[in-house]
Amino acid sequence: MELISYDPKYRQNFIELNTAWIKNNFGSLEEADRKTFQGIDSEIARGAMIFFAVEGDIVLAACMTKPLGEGTWEICKLATDERYRRQGAGSQLFKKCMDYAIANGALRLFILSNSSLKPALHIYQKYGFTEIKLDDYGYSRGDIAFEYIV
Repeated sequence: MELISYDPKYRQNFIELNTAWIKNNFGSLEEADRKTFQGIDSEIARGAMIFFAVEGDIVLAACMTKPLGEGTWEICKLATDERYRRQGAGSQLFKKCMDYAIANGALRLFILSNSSLKPALHIYQKYGFTEIKLDDYGYSRGDIAFEYIV
């Protein structure tokens, strides 16, 4: 398995992996998901990065990190192809996103998630994130948030 930075040839894989993951876990995409998928190129131009776990030419997993402003970066859209789960790809990509954000000036990392996603919550805690409370979680499926202070 190789971890690679954003390559436009894998753009559709990112969208398909995340769409399948969201629909399988929550039934449907939200408007914020569609905006993210439509705005990939502009996010990359503003400093965001998507990393892929690739084996041969097969995308196993993907994860995005993007600047939100004032030193805060979000790690989002972590998805693994269901055929390749539990092989460590998600965890490795998550760490790669952390490292990228920190190397690019992040002072705080932020994650919005759902409390039912136990494997994801384990990854966040493994890398030192702590739960924070929000007034608005931004997605109807969002009910838990985490931060990591650099």
